[in-house]
Amino acid sequence: MNHRLPTQITFFVLARILLNTCLRMFYPFLPVFARGLGVDLAVVSRALALRSAAGFLGPFLASFTDAYDRRLGMALGLGLCATGMGLIGLWPGFLSFAIGLTLGALGNILFVTAMQAYLGERIPYQRRGLIVALTELSWSGSFFIGVPLVGLLIASYSWQTPFPILAGLCLIMLAMLAIFLPKSPSQTPGKTTAWRSLWSVFSWPPALAGLLVGASMSCSNELISVTFGVWIEDNFSVQIAALAIASVVIGLSELLGEGFSGGFTDRLGKGRAVQFGLMLNTLGLLALPWLGSSLPGALAGLFLIYMTFEFSVVSVIPLMTELLPSARATLMASYIASTAIGRAIGALISPGLYRFQAWGWPGIYWIVLGAILVNLLALTALRKLRMSEPNLSPFAGQGS
Repeated sequence: MNHRLPTQITFFVLARILLNTCLRMFYPFLPVFARGLGVDLAVVSRALALRSAAGFLGPFLASFTDAYDRRLGMALGLGLCATGMGLIGLWPGFLSFAIGLTLGALGNILFVTAMQAYLGERIPYQRRGLIVALTELSWSGSFFIGVPLVGLLIASYSWQTPFPILAGLCLIMLAMLAIFLPKSPSQTPGKTTAWRSLWSVFSWPPALAGLLVGASMSCSNELISVTFGVWIEDNFSVQIAALAIASVVIGLSELLGEGFSGGFTDRLGKGRAVQFGLMLNTLGLLALPWLGSSLPGALAGLFLIYMTFEFSVVSVIPLMTELLPSARATLMASYIASTAIGRAIGALISPGLYRFQAWGWPGIYWIVLGAILVNLLALTALRKLRMSEPNLSPFAGQGS
């Protein structure tokens, strides 16, 4: 293993805590941003859907990192996120808000896919579950560290305050990238083209099954993410500080899920671990309405749901990195794009589901029912994906 890799993994975790904060801070404070922009929650949800749908561009951008340089993809990712956050901070308004969200999401996709391809080329598959779980600590770290700090800035100043600060931090990370990561060309120079990488992903059924798993899991989780802040406000009349506490609870649950993934995914097998996590997530969804009769119960339900979701989503990443070694960045960008599409669908339908009141069921019942149905779709697609573990790809001749 590269002797610089531990330092690089530390850098990846810190950079991704920042990028994930830029991505995730909108969920608990969605009502606050809506009020600041002077628009309805459904309008802001459409901005989130646009952000997620823009992930469709990720595979086209990331395919060039398969042909050229992983570091270039990471640098472009940090630059796009800095631009998006700066745009919202300097010119607050709904249009700049929507564009800034989209640029931040694209930046996150570029950085993550290039990083995962970089690690996939350097970490043996048998150990990759642990290393991926370490880098995914940044996901919970953003909710445990970044989002509460954003909440403090909003409560102390205004809803706009965090954005220029986040933009500046992205630029600092961009400068640090040059220090910690030397130039690293693709392992298959001259043999991989962007279009060939795209074709190899979208013409292979197991890869498509993996994309469906990602889209389904993310749609299920987005249904909860978009509505939990509103649900908590509606049911318990809490303020910004309590929403920040909820973000800490979710961050802790995800941290635990990532820890379990790092400890058990390599031992159980990646596909079996994902299946186990999805089944537990479905049980957590079933329990949420019952637990939600009190604020501590609601937080406990969210803890279970986010812990099991995080275990599932982290466990599937090392499997996806080995499905198509000759086009790792493109496949991972396609996977992230599929999760973005899933989030877009979830963001679009969640307000309508939450307001649906048929048969006397409150909105959270319909949100839970939708999330469970999408989980079942993910479990169905997972059967096809597990048939390809660890690697039966006809394109896998190089880079494994």
